[in-house]
Amino acid sequence: MASTDINAFDFQPGRIIAKKYVIERLLGAGWEAEVYLIRELSTGIEHTAKFFFPQRNIKDKSLKFYARKLHSLRKCPIVIQYSTQETIVFKRTPISFLVSEYVEGELLDDYLKQQPGKRLHPFQALHLLYDLARGMEHIHDIGEYHGDLHAGNIIVQDVGLNYNLKLIDMFQWKDSKGANIKSDVMDLIRLFYDALGGQKHYAKQPQAVKDICCGLKHSIALKKFNSAGKLCRYIENMQWDN
Repeated sequence: MASTDINAFDFQPGRIIAKKYVIERLLGAGWEAEVYLIRELSTGIEHTAKFFFPQRNIKDKSLKFYARKLHSLRKCPIVIQYSTQETIVFKRTPISFLVSEYVEGELLDDYLKQQPGKRLHPFQALHLLYDLARGMEHIHDIGEYHGDLHAGNIIVQDVGLNYNLKLIDMFQWKDSKGANIKSDVMDLIRLFYDALGGQKHYAKQPQAVKDICCGLKHSIALKKFNSAGKLCRYIENMQWDN
């Protein structure tokens, strides 16, 4: 079969895929893939399908990374569950796609935009940070990492006394796992900082907030929190005077 660069699939709702699934709608697109909501024909069960662009998935390297990563983290509540992988032919080119559970909710990025002033109250943001860090603690405890934590890679399912969250789009970096875990911690702190309104509002934040953000200085923050678990323990024992 011929090989070609493909940068979009543009699958329309109703299209049958691999004789097993029907396309419901596009969920998102990125550098390496498009993600669709699909429905299994035999059961009616909805799944998420990540269709990899072939030039970004040479010898299924990217797909296998995702599949193995999700499998290794299957006991972590904050991680979506891997189901299977499939292959179709598109424009005479084999296209692999990864099937995982479908998680309803909205991206954290969209959730934050809906808040007054497009930011959270410090106590709300602290709850968000804690629930994220508690989810990441399971990942770090087994020596793994996410690799690309940001508001566009986190799904908010429910908001109440606690945030119910799921992580998507993990990445593989060449650094050691220890270095990547520390990078996750800084990403968590940056998410907290941004959820509060970023630099524009930082000067007026309570001291308890600043004690976590550390001015986004990596050396200071990582001396206090070298894993998500350390960040969790700090939040659990901190004094909140505001």
